[in-house]
Amino acid sequence: MYRTLDAGVVDRLVTHVSSEGKTQEIRAPFTGEVLAEVPVSTAEDVRRAYAAARAAQEAWAALPVRERVAPFLRLHDAMIDRRSELLDIVQWETGKARRHANEELLDVVGCTLYFARRAARLLEPKRRQGIFPVATRVTELRHPKGAVAVITPWNYPLALGVTDVVPALIAGNAVVHKPDTQTPLSTLWTIDLLAELGMPRDIWQVVIGDPADIGDALIDGADYVAFTGSTRGGRKIAEEAAKRLIGCSLELGGKNPMIVLDDADLDLAAQGAIRACFTNAGQLCISIERLYVQESVADAFRDKFVRAVENMTVGPGLGWDVQMGSLTFQRQVDGVAAHVADAVAKGATVLTGGRARPDLGPLFYEPTVLEGVTGDMDVCRDETFGPLVSIYRFGTEDEAVEQANDTIYGLNASIWTRDAARGSRVAARIKAGTVNVNEGYGSAYGSYDAPMGGMKSSGLGRRHGVEGLLKYTEVQTVASQAPWMGFEPILGMSYDRYADTLAGLLKTMKRLHLK
Repeated sequence: MYRTLDAGVVDRLVTHVSSEGKTQEIRAPFTGEVLAEVPVSTAEDVRRAYAAARAAQEAWAALPVRERVAPFLRLHDAMIDRRSELLDIVQWETGKARRHANEELLDVVGCTLYFARRAARLLEPKRRQGIFPVATRVTELRHPKGAVAVITPWNYPLALGVTDVVPALIAGNAVVHKPDTQTPLSTLWTIDLLAELGMPRDIWQVVIGDPADIGDALIDGADYVAFTGSTRGGRKIAEEAAKRLIGCSLELGGKNPMIVLDDADLDLAAQGAIRACFTNAGQLCISIERLYVQESVADAFRDKFVRAVENMTVGPGLGWDVQMGSLTFQRQVDGVAAHVADAVAKGATVLTGGRARPDLGPLFYEPTVLEGVTGDMDVCRDETFGPLVSIYRFGTEDEAVEQANDTIYGLNASIWTRDAARGSRVAARIKAGTVNVNEGYGSAYGSYDAPMGGMKSSGLGRRHGVEGLLKYTEVQTVASQAPWMGFEPILGMSYDRYADTLAGLLKTMKRLHLK
């Protein structure tokens, strides 16, 4: 059933971690067996990592952008060519199904290629309109921040561990990266490959450890922080960044809604909901946890969806046929079980699922659908982050929008309808950073030319798009003024005559659309 990870490969990868020598075991979610021993960093290791990063950053930033992007252009084909090896690593450290590990690979190569191809144009100096035409020449320059801290979670260790780092590096920064202790191997594998492809090794430093031990040192050394994780963790990082007056971007939690309108193709919507709700066993910040279905089609949709869930292939293994794999931690299993138990105790109905599956592996839980959930149940408003979704009913579009927006979160949403115009109209009313019509999450997330991020308690800042690169830069305006046209009277002109002349010039500039 399994191909085990080569111990020699693991030993080579962990040499990329800054550590004094302490180690910690990580266990494979599929089996509970020890997968690897990874080095654990101290606060002093973090400080050393910053020193090495800063020492390498100046020369890296001095390279022309086209030279900086070269290793990342090569990464696209190299990762695809070695995808089998990489997918094994992702599955072993997370427990996810292979098809979901493959989504991580596709995300990395697609996002990296987007930034590598566009960086030279986005970062080049740009002429801006000056206050006086011809007389004022203005140039906008982009400088790297310096040393960027990137903190990434365990649920998508390859995708999130690479796609936030790559634009920071391309922009001319060095990075000190803290992946989750459970899931560093896929990131370290990528660093190892990039070093082969020509990336200077020291510009991407890795530290591993508990936030309580190294978190302060990580923020204290940073010129900018990019964080993906919980809303609670994001608030703490925002507070610490504010104390130092440095910028941060935060992609945080979600309690994402999917709206099925009465004209939707119910077969497609039911299959789409399988993907939207149970990709990576629901351990995805943009996955759907609330299903709102218009009353006239609610029974038909429920029956189709429950039948599809019951027919899912759930289990361990490195094959492509599995539709849902394991959860990653026992705490995730416990959290799902607690939400189900609380809901059932208060009157909700389990339509399918609702059980842990230790017969499949230590961290498996069935894909679960609830009905009859009310506002006093924990699952109604709290993020579950597991394979659990609740079905709700609505009468009108206004009710659907109101219910979908009734949350502190605003990360992602999904609308299903045969009428594209109707879908776009409803989508524009949803208070979420991304909204997908007739898809759960992939259309918006995978469109790298468009920004992705959250509203409300789902975070601030954006990845992808222009902002996904430029947030890692400091913008500078350089304005050069011609000596014959300034801000004081010239050639003996009195100030009152100068003021009158300037007023007339401003009106002329307006008429000629010069300002």
